[in-house]
Amino acid sequence: MKFLFFILFSLSGILFGFAQETVVKDVDSLYKEDQFYAGVTYNLLVNKPKDVSQNGFSLGFHLGIIKDIPLNKKRNVAIGIGLGYSANSFIQNILINKNNVGDFEYTVLDDSNSFSKNKYSNHLLEVPIEFRWRTSTPTNYNFWRIYTGFKFGCVFSNTTQYQGDLGNLSYTDNKDFNKFQYGLTLSAGYNTWNIYMYYALNPVFSKDTQLNGGNLEINEVKVGLMFYIL
Repeated sequence: MKFLFFILFSLSGILFGFAQETVVKDVDSLYKEDQFYAGVTYNLLVNKPKDVSQNGFSLGFHLGIIKDIPLNKKRNVAIGIGLGYSANSFIQNILINKNNVGDFEYTVLDDSNSFSKNKYSNHLLEVPIEFRWRTSTPTNYNFWRIYTGFKFGCVFSNTTQYQGDLGNLSYTDNKDFNKFQYGLTLSAGYNTWNIYMYYALNPVFSKDTQLNGGNLEINEVKVGLMFYIL
């Protein structure tokens, strides 16, 4: 938890510093807002099968650039289209291991299994698309905002790690993970601090992935803070 607060404090300090260094010599009637973003989230799994649980603090880090396209003369309504990077970890109790023929198998770790680490991680290239409303003006840099939209992501790397009674297990590029992820986004707040939420519309694993005789159809939810700068 202390690490999370350190990250949040550092990000807010950096972004505040950028804002303080910005000197406006002339009023720009064709101004644009919030063209860079950085955020940190707490990552959750929803629609979990029975006995599946999260047992640690799962983090996500997100950053990118967005093209701000104002839609009205006041320039407080806009569309944002961007490109970003996202790194995520999910600490939970689903053991991912290979069987004798090299296929991945999925089981739930119970009280009879002692382990110190069990998680999966992924790295994505993302394309956010936002509808943006704000109370900004050409000379006002502290304003309310509500940005809602859609985010499409391509997973270019995934890793699973386990350390416990069964030894040390580590796998990369598991094809059972859905390569493409997409979901709904919402950012809302004032000035530097903005609450952020992402809800995935498709599951983490492919539709043929099985756990305890049923489909493993869990979804990701990310809740945290998002910071914007020009």
